[in-house]
Amino acid sequence: MANGNAAIPAYLRTATPVPREKRSPWYVNTAPSYAGIFLWIAFYDQLGEAFRYGGLWAVLIGAVFAGAACHLLFYYVPGLLGMQTGLPLYIVGSSTFGARGGFLIPGIFMGLLQIGWYSVATYYSTKLILNGLGWPAITPYGLAEDPKTFSHFSAEQLAPRFDPLFIGMALVWGYAFALVGGLGIQYVARVAQFFPIVPILLLLIGGVQAWWYGNFTQFHQLQEKAGVDVADPINLATLFIMQMVVGFFGTAGAVGADFCSNNRNEDDVKWGGVFGIWLAVIFTAGLALITVAGAFGNAQGEFSKMSLRYGDALAMLNTTNGRPNWLAKTMLILFAIGSMAPACFCSFIIGNSLSTMLARPQARLPITLAGATIGILIAMTGASAQLAPYFGLIGASFGPVIGAMIADFALSAGRWSGPREGINWAGYGAWFVGFLVGISNNDVVGTLLGVDVQASGTWWHTWRAHPTGIYSLITGAVVYYLLARFVGLPARLPWPTRDSSAP
Repeated sequence: MANGNAAIPAYLRTATPVPREKRSPWYVNTAPSYAGIFLWIAFYDQLGEAFRYGGLWAVLIGAVFAGAACHLLFYYVPGLLGMQTGLPLYIVGSSTFGARGGFLIPGIFMGLLQIGWYSVATYYSTKLILNGLGWPAITPYGLAEDPKTFSHFSAEQLAPRFDPLFIGMALVWGYAFALVGGLGIQYVARVAQFFPIVPILLLLIGGVQAWWYGNFTQFHQLQEKAGVDVADPINLATLFIMQMVVGFFGTAGAVGADFCSNNRNEDDVKWGGVFGIWLAVIFTAGLALITVAGAFGNAQGEFSKMSLRYGDALAMLNTTNGRPNWLAKTMLILFAIGSMAPACFCSFIIGNSLSTMLARPQARLPITLAGATIGILIAMTGASAQLAPYFGLIGASFGPVIGAMIADFALSAGRWSGPREGINWAGYGAWFVGFLVGISNNDVVGTLLGVDVQASGTWWHTWRAHPTGIYSLITGAVVYYLLARFVGLPARLPWPTRDSSAP
């Protein structure tokens, strides 16, 4: 058994808990931080895909269940660990994955996944700015928007390709976000200070417009004609919304440890999650889904060919002579500006996480720019627009991480046990099995298996709606518990045992 500081990696030795006197109430930090995440348009832009499985009531009920799952399953235990210790995820994760094992999961792994999120942020900001200026966002994946919005462009102009206009805008916005995030959290905080106000107002405007000018009855009829189950209040659409939401939230739930390290007590953790996560999901997802249903109720054509995207819904509700008017374009540009804060946070986490785990704090800015470059290149291909499989991948990746942490938390009587020696193979085994469960319905996996993932009425169409992100969390918890009981856990390393949350 190891003993002494020599056995403890540098990233653990240098960890400093947040002192109690610097903690603050949930409504000052945790709730607004999480609410800001759900106000990002990338969260709710493609939730309308759930309408291919069920009616409006089914998806709204799904949003309520999804918010509960995010709060109770994905956030609460990491949040308690952060509050108890005053330490971030990559430190408290060293119990579940070991002092050496925690270097990769969750440490380096979190930074790498943020590169993917950065590509999404860059893509959406670029797309929204171009759309707001009246231009389509063209990538090799093709046109992301409803083609009717740009009917005045020729088919050749809208053909899939690397578009110099998109590339140029992505480079400008992408590196601007990276520089702000790389320079430090104080600059990110300044960008984020007024961020929530804009999307809140825009969501309310869109919801009111859909209520007054939309056609929910016609939308219901379009779904019925397409063979969608609109009769049952809880169906596959409910599950699909849960899968999308928990997938989006996967990494954010894990960093509940970081957010809640600034909380005073368990009540702060609880109420910060209720208001910042559960109610925020209901508010943002609910208004976005209502807007999509109302707007597309006025659409013409086959339901199966409709984009069902929130951005397209806004354009449809604000048209003049069949084209998006000044209000639609202004709203899209404002949503692009609203994407700045999430992008800056992603770039900050890329640099901070990777430089900390690599023990290269002086290289944070170069590491941030290198990670951002990869994210920008992915955004240029248009792959970042395929959110359903990406959300699924995030849920599959961090669902079992959180599940294993929950099991470790339970085995330690609801406290953090401290870092464990070497690699905790119970944690890695739980992650591996849980990850396989989580990706089992991912469209990328289906494509590799030769399945037509776009076809409806197939077994894959049904299975892809299941919330495998939640299944992966449950699997991770069960596997960790079994391995810990029957194989055992590594010895604990020397660590101060006094609880940071204790008075």
